[in-house]
Amino acid sequence: MTAFPNLRIAAGLAVLGIAISIGPSPLDAQASGSYSLSGDRVAVYNIAGIMRVQSGSGSDVRVEVQADGADAGELEVETGGIRSTETLRVIYPYDRIVYPDLGRGSRSDFRVRDDGTFFGDEGSRRGRRILIAGSGRGMEAWADITISVPSGKRVAVYLGVGEVDVTNVDGNLLVDVASAPVTTSGTRGVLTIDTGSGSVEVRDAEGEVEVDTGSGSVDVTDVRGERLLVDTGSGSVDGSDIDVRNLNIDTGSGRIDVRRVASPDVVLDTGSGSVTVELLTDVENLEVDTGSGSVTVTVPEDLGAEIDVETSSGGIDFDMPVTVTRFGRSSLQGRIGDGRGRIHIDTGSGSVRLITR
Repeated sequence: MTAFPNLRIAAGLAVLGIAISIGPSPLDAQASGSYSLSGDRVAVYNIAGIMRVQSGSGSDVRVEVQADGADAGELEVETGGIRSTETLRVIYPYDRIVYPDLGRGSRSDFRVRDDGTFFGDEGSRRGRRILIAGSGRGMEAWADITISVPSGKRVAVYLGVGEVDVTNVDGNLLVDVASAPVTTSGTRGVLTIDTGSGSVEVRDAEGEVEVDTGSGSVDVTDVRGERLLVDTGSGSVDGSDIDVRNLNIDTGSGRIDVRRVASPDVVLDTGSGSVTVELLTDVENLEVDTGSGSVTVTVPEDLGAEIDVETSSGGIDFDMPVTVTRFGRSSLQGRIGDGRGRIHIDTGSGSVRLITR
């Protein structure tokens, strides 16, 4: 019979009423806790988990960290100033992280610097390479974080994988993720979202909004302010109820569909995909460019603009009076109404339609 001395010792201790704990408990993970970050510039770094960003009170940014996973006890939190920014960094001591919510067979990798920071102004080529997988061998640990932001703060949130949810933040907020969906609602001020891969949903934003995603769909609704900029390498862009001074959407591949737009300056560009835009007001400048795809523009009846349309393959159809100054097999120049604005539409392959509301 094989002896198990450790089990005999454990059994004896149990008889004596001594509590036994085998391995770290996620609930007792030393990374878990509440932290306060002062200063006007704050950054929070986490490799894996859910990050919730919400409005807060007082003068400091409050950060609640809940470590989880079988190896959560090995996570640590470091705080302190780095390059004039007060930071909180969740430290993962291993190079291979298992985050089950990522999904079996899924993985993401990027570089993490020695101080636990990544991405940002320092670029992504420094530090050790971290691999995050949904299953397999490695350190199974992650941290779910809630960040409470007082009004007027400048906060940056950096995440590897997981998800980010932002509600009712008033300030200057940057969300930078490797592979994660990002959802925001009720933001005021400057909102910048940068994701390598993942969908983005923006609701009820006032101020300046900039979204940049390497791959993933973007959905923006009820955006008001100076500027809305969306740039996606691959992914469709949907928008509605947009009232901004400047609207600029650029996608390498994917359709663009924006409705109820009130903006004097609109630029829509897609390498491949249809473009649909509904304008509620007259424009000073409208530029639409698609390498392949049809274009449909709905305009108010009192629109006035010089218009220039080019399509290598496809028809041109207007349902409003146009004073034509030049007409070719695949191009048209002319004037609508008072001609004070400018409209330029160019599609490599696809029809062009201008219709009134």
